[in-house]
Amino acid sequence: MSHDEAQIRTMIHEWAAAVRAGDLDRVLAGHTADIVMFDVPPPQQGVRGIDAYRQTWPPFFTWLASGAAFDIVELEVTAGADVAFAHALLRCASPQALAAQPDGRLRLTLGLRKEDERWVIAHEHHSFPDTTVADPTAALPVH
Repeated sequence: MSHDEAQIRTMIHEWAAAVRAGDLDRVLAGHTADIVMFDVPPPQQGVRGIDAYRQTWPPFFTWLASGAAFDIVELEVTAGADVAFAHALLRCASPQALAAQPDGRLRLTLGLRKEDERWVIAHEHHSFPDTTVADPTAALPVH
């Protein structure tokens, strides 16, 4: 593992710890001013800019405080000289949802860039698999 990859892994784990702690300043600390986030809840066009990103967190912190989990299960990082990406699977659910679907995972993809010798998150994408589709291949378009 490269030094950059290790730095990014540490940063992502620290970000997740800040999320669990409800520490908004630490959650925002590793993000760019022009962050773009595509999240599970609306808006469909995503959240753009650090101020809009900041506004998404208080409701999530309230939900987490009710006993929900936010734990990284798997994390992969690829880093170049000045850009990097990471993808992860997280346990992110209420205790009831985890009991009903213990293997359910939130999918997280991050795009990072190096600014002033420091890695920062410029793009964040969260998704859950669509579990309403009985046969996932049936929903695929025909080529």
